Amino acid sequence: MATFAAEGLHPSIGFLVAWGYTFAAALLPPLVLIQLGFTIATTIHSEWSAYPIGLWWPWVILGAAVIFYVGVMGIQTSTYLGSVLGAFEIVVFLVVGVLLVIHAGSHNTLQVFTTRYTPSAHRGMSGIIAGSIFTVLAFAGFEAATSLSEEARKPRQTVRRAVLLATAGVGALYVFTTYAVSVAYGPGSFAGFTGSGTASWEGLTRSFFGVAWIFVFFAIVNSTVANANAGLNVVSRMAFAMGRIRVFPARLATLGRRHRSPYQAITLSTAATVGLALGLGLTYGTTNAFDMLGTGIVIVVAAVYIVIDAACIGYFLRHREQLNPLLHIFVPILGILTFVPVWLNAAGIKVFSFISALTAPVSYMGPVTALWMLAGLIYLVLQYRIAPDRVAAVGRVYLDSEISSDSEQGV
Repeated sequence: MATFAAEGLHPSIGFLVAWGYTFAAALLPPLVLIQLGFTIATTIHSEWSAYPIGLWWPWVILGAAVIFYVGVMGIQTSTYLGSVLGAFEIVVFLVVGVLLVIHAGSHNTLQVFTTRYTPSAHRGMSGIIAGSIFTVLAFAGFEAATSLSEEARKPRQTVRRAVLLATAGVGALYVFTTYAVSVAYGPGSFAGFTGSGTASWEGLTRSFFGVAWIFVFFAIVNSTVANANAGLNVVSRMAFAMGRIRVFPARLATLGRRHRSPYQAITLSTAATVGLALGLGLTYGTTNAFDMLGTGIVIVVAAVYIVIDAACIGYFLRHREQLNPLLHIFVPILGILTFVPVWLNAAGIKVFSFISALTAPVSYMGPVTALWMLAGLIYLVLQYRIAPDRVAAVGRVYLDSEISSDSEQGV
């Protein structure tokens, strides 16, 4: 995305995209590991009340240790783990989804695909737009396979296929499983559906199908570990790429001799993951910590998607021989118009009536994100004064063409 923004708009824009996207990618592992800790602690407490529900943090540390180990072992080990865990999760939720649809019986209805059941505070399309922030958080990361292109066989084919299939496949899975759980729970009261307790996937499965809830529990645990693993891969490869061109410290581009993994970037990313998860979780509680990290991710990612839409227009206007007005002008404009209210909603900027102002401590993420991007802007200015070729290298770091010899010294 950084490279495309640099090629389509300007190298400085690509630099800021890299700066912002690294920030968002770094928030993903602690986000899902907090969910891991909370899910395991809540489930154990429900089965054995003597277990303190607040004892979630050891599971965060254990999850971080797992993803650190497989990350250092190399990309084959890491992606194999993600594939196995992801496949298990998908199979479980598909099977449970089918069972929920069957259980719903006559309550199956296509009206859940209309605005009939939007909450009273957000009637009609305003509710759809207000809820879009959650879909962005759910889909964020579909492009993560691109960061592994240097370690993939035939990346022009496999990476493109992975991104498109992930988007289409996960989208279809989301639609089906959300439909299944909404008609089984009751679409009229679905606003009260939560991530734990009786009004959750685990709770419904326990209520309807007995011990089958164990499979859902393990699927959720698998999902958090797989997502944390994927997030660590992304942020470490971003750090590696930016370290290689000396935008980030060159040490981050150091590869291990045996497994050829960017172990210093992985170590730093893991330390940041544990620090953010424990720091925010112990200070503000797991729910607030999860919401804070999710808000930070969506604020940055929605902005990046807007920039990428603009970069698509800019790139193909410069390469008119490849220009398709529908795909390269109309669709990106539609994307920008879609993501602007999403970004405003994520940031809690009340431009429209359907936007709710953020409350503390979640509201802290707006200023924190702004400060991060301001620091990036200052750093960009310094780079232009010290080594402007490094800013230009952001536009070439993921291309097939050779980067400058100065950049390659960080490998």
